[in-house]
Amino acid sequence: MREELRVAAYAVCVRDGQMLLARWVSRDGEKKWTLPGGGMDHGEDPYDTVIREAAEETGYEVEPTALLGIDSIKREYPRRLGTRADFHGLRIIYEATITGGELRHETNGSTDMAAWHALEDVPTLERVGLVDVGLTLWRERPSNGHYPMSVDW
Repeated sequence: MREELRVAAYAVCVRDGQMLLARWVSRDGEKKWTLPGGGMDHGEDPYDTVIREAAEETGYEVEPTALLGIDSIKREYPRRLGTRADFHGLRIIYEATITGGELRHETNGSTDMAAWHALEDVPTLERVGLVDVGLTLWRERPSNGHYPMSVDW
C-alpha cells in the first residue's frame, strides 16, 4: 500500500451571518460545498497557501486573522492497477476576513463556483466534512487548536 501525505490550508470566512464556501467537483462529477483553500505547494508557507487558494477559488483577497486549528484525516482508496493508497491529510484551518476582490467562480480548477450561505442553512447543504470541522473550530475555538481525527473528506 502506498502512503500519501497532503498538507493543505483553508479559510473560514464568516460575514454578516453568512459563510463563504466553494463548490468542489470530484473526478466523477459529484459536487459538494467546501471551505476555500487547498494544497500547499512545496516550500510554500500555509499562511500564503490559504491566501492564494481563497483568491483562486472565490476571487476574494483574504487576510488570515487567526489560526483556528489543525484537522488530520486518514482514509484508504483504490489506485490504478489494483493497488491501494493509505492517505493522510493535514488540514490547517484559519479564520480569515475579506480585504478586497470580488466574488467570482474558479475556472479550470477543483471548484466550479463560490457563494455566501447563511450560517443556519449550512447544515442543509451537500458539503464535505471539512465545512463542519471549520465551523466547529470557528465556534468553539479550542485552546489547543485540535480537532479529533476525521475519517471523512
